[in-house]
Amino acid sequence: MTVWNPWHGCRKISEGCVNCYMFRRDAEVGRVSTVVQKTADFHALTRKKRDGSYAVPSGETVFACMTSDFFAEEADLWRPQIWDMIRERRDLSVHIITKRIGRFREGLPEDWDGGWDHVTLCATCENQRRADERLPILLNLPLRHREIICEPMLEGIGIRPYLAEGKIERVTCGGESGEGARECRYEWILDMREQCREAGVPFTFKQTGANFVKDGRRFAIPRRLQMEQARKAGINLP
Repeated sequence: MTVWNPWHGCRKISEGCVNCYMFRRDAEVGRVSTVVQKTADFHALTRKKRDGSYAVPSGETVFACMTSDFFAEEADLWRPQIWDMIRERRDLSVHIITKRIGRFREGLPEDWDGGWDHVTLCATCENQRRADERLPILLNLPLRHREIICEPMLEGIGIRPYLAEGKIERVTCGGESGEGARECRYEWILDMREQCREAGVPFTFKQTGANFVKDGRRFAIPRRLQMEQARKAGINLP
């Protein structure tokens, strides 16, 4: 079965490994990804310790659905409960990652108004077509904070017109991991960095991916080294 649990799969929630459903992990443990079900950790964000304090400390940054999607149709029934938890935890910084940005208004809380200060919406776009579909929507939604995530980055992507609006707070790029990963080329990463530099937008090269091409050479990079190698490139923009 596939779980719909925004805080599932984390060794430590503050480290940001927060997922709704994990197709690759499902396959690894023999689950069928067409059945969606909540787990016992569904309420992890508001769970309290014996002394009455929250298990997730105040001030932490939490990423929802880092490898899946917060606005999946199958989870519509449960999402209001997640909004309630996010509303309660205004002491956290919550980043919601989605490729279904067109469904953002489905079940939106009545008190959302122009957005909540502690919530950032991160729209994913892996290629130019998806960028041109999703980023205009991102720019026109009622939000306080917006970010773009190009991961996995599958081609060079031009986003200058969207950055020019002055509403994007960060761009994150990275390659694809896992068996059969599609290539990620360093020149695509560098071009995106340059677009961000021109616009004065912070940029993060998160991971190389497993199939990384640089200076005409192809590198098979193990998952455990992908983030480290990206950091070593030293190209992030604060």
